Amino acid sequence: MKMRWLLPGMLACAMLGACGGDRASGGKSAGGDASTDGLPAPEARGGSVTGMPDALPGGTPHPATEAPVAPDTPVASPDTDTATENDEAPPPAATDDGPGADAAVQVIRDYYGAINRREYGSAYGLWSGQGQASGKSATQFAQGFAETGGVSVQIGQPGPVDAGAGQRYIEVPVTLVARQSDGSEKRFRGTYVLHRTVVDGATAEQRAWRIQSANLTEAP
Repeated sequence: MKMRWLLPGMLACAMLGACGGDRASGGKSAGGDASTDGLPAPEARGGSVTGMPDALPGGTPHPATEAPVAPDTPVASPDTDTATENDEAPPPAATDDGPGADAAVQVIRDYYGAINRREYGSAYGLWSGQGQASGKSATQFAQGFAETGGVSVQIGQPGPVDAGAGQRYIEVPVTLVARQSDGSEKRFRGTYVLHRTVVDGATAEQRAWRIQSANLTEAP
């Protein structure tokens, strides 16, 4: 009797042991699965094929890779070409269609004509700078002819026009005979230098011939 009870109990224990072995085996298998947690998991659906992140840290997307573009043939800039042409082009020459040598000679005639008429103000104004080039005031200029009864003038051949930077000069030779109020005469010989301006914006007065200086010496 006693053995009969023990045999079924032993069989039950053996069966329980087999069940427990299955659980242990199952637990071991679970533990084996847990050890795979350290391996990299597959990327979620939609991830990068290369495994690189689709965006840089901070949400900045990767720059798109473009195929290199062949450089175009360099074309000269219109502005550069224009500047070069302007630098190389000489400045336009100032056109001078103003009074020539004959007009300068006429100024000397008008000068002594005004003196003989005792129009000293008009004669004074034929000097450059409205008379200032004479080196005297209008009053002093008139007083210089107080003892002069009249003047006769012979005008020689004027020299060539000397062209400066926007200026013109010419020399006019003269021979004078000044009759004094006491009846005596004095002879003078020398040259007058006349000047005029040809720059843009010059007034009509500045463009006209005016006496710049005089170099007269008493002749025997």
